[in-house]
Amino acid sequence: MVELILLAPEDCVENVSDALIDELDALSVSVEDADADTDAEHALFGEPGMPAPKAGWQRSVVRALFPDDAAATEAATLLLAQDWAQAVHVQAIQPVPEQDWVRLTQSQFAPVPVTPEFWIVPSWHEPPPGATRVIRLDPGLAFGTGTHPTTRMCLRWTARQSAERRARWNRVLDYGCGSGILAIGAALHGADRIDAVDIDPAAVESTTANAVANAVTLNAGLPDAASGTYALVFANILATPLTLLAPLLCAHVAAGGDLVLAGILERQADALRTAYAPWLALQVSDTEDGWILMTARRPG
Repeated sequence: MVELILLAPEDCVENVSDALIDELDALSVSVEDADADTDAEHALFGEPGMPAPKAGWQRSVVRALFPDDAAATEAATLLLAQDWAQAVHVQAIQPVPEQDWVRLTQSQFAPVPVTPEFWIVPSWHEPPPGATRVIRLDPGLAFGTGTHPTTRMCLRWTARQSAERRARWNRVLDYGCGSGILAIGAALHGADRIDAVDIDPAAVESTTANAVANAVTLNAGLPDAASGTYALVFANILATPLTLLAPLLCAHVAAGGDLVLAGILERQADALRTAYAPWLALQVSDTEDGWILMTARRPG
């Protein structure tokens, strides 16, 4: 494996990246700030669901992987021959040291505590002492490995409420299930008859596999698999789709049932309360790192 390293100004980065992937057969392309860790570093901040304020840095390092030196050299030659690439410069063409990528990936994922007794543990780790409930979940294509505050807050709510409410959790819906982690967490805390739905078929497959790995029973499918009312409804998505889904999600909450929403920034709380007010009264039940958990209970 050989890496082609280029230095490109902001207005060329998109063209360079597209050319490397679409026309020059790069195996992968990554872009980073050429001035990182210097006084000239300029951070780009964006919020979930919103575009970054700028498309890139003033100067970017573009790294492209190729199978061999000849392919990398040919790509650099063809790229620099373009009229628009006059400001692009080759910094290096160098071999990439072989690594144990499986071990490297695994080293980045450690057990995640939800509560002192409830943990998310990758399959290659042993559960920590004191963990009485464990979700076995490996990184995959679907969102939801337990490392994000929104996921942890949903699971924490489940763990804290289960002693009082699990007897009523005879039907549960995880809407936008991703990896299925919230559905699995509910099952481990006594919930029954669980539907986990997502618009992404890869998420449905991931949820099914993760349920098997955790020895829990649930029904995973596309959104039309959700029907009727449920004693507990989860939706960990983002504020904009949660707003649009307000009538649908509220219609799925049974009398006496709970709605648990996540993927919401603190500043979005009032907008969500307003969107759900015709059906349910949302309140903030947890906060972590600028994110909030909002819940509501239907009277009955």
